[in-house]
Amino acid sequence: MQPNFISAETNTEKLYQLNSFLKRLSSNIDWEAFRPVLSVLRKEQPKGGRPPFDVVLMFKIIVLKSQYNLSDEMTEFFIRDRKTFQDFLGITPYHTIPDAKTIFGT
Repeated sequence: MQPNFISAETNTEKLYQLNSFLKRLSSNIDWEAFRPVLSVLRKEQPKGGRPPFDVVLMFKIIVLKSQYNLSDEMTEFFIRDRKTFQDFLGITPYHTIPDAKTIFGT
């Protein structure tokens, strides 16, 4: 059987029926409201190098890490592996994803 768009969409809906925690968390919290505070707390970045990841994205990663009691390495793995984590973070597999060392640095 060849996969198609409809089966992928149905699969995602089924995932959220089985565990709607992240979907409820996403819809019940205004994550952008944290941006001003998080931006003030961000350390000064040295000139040059890779630009830092979005502060709200990193905050949501910390929430995932604490809710699921994950190590930095497992947090990176699950972000890469789980569609529900990617949806919660508002990213796709094509986005640059923070690695375990970057997550540790938050």
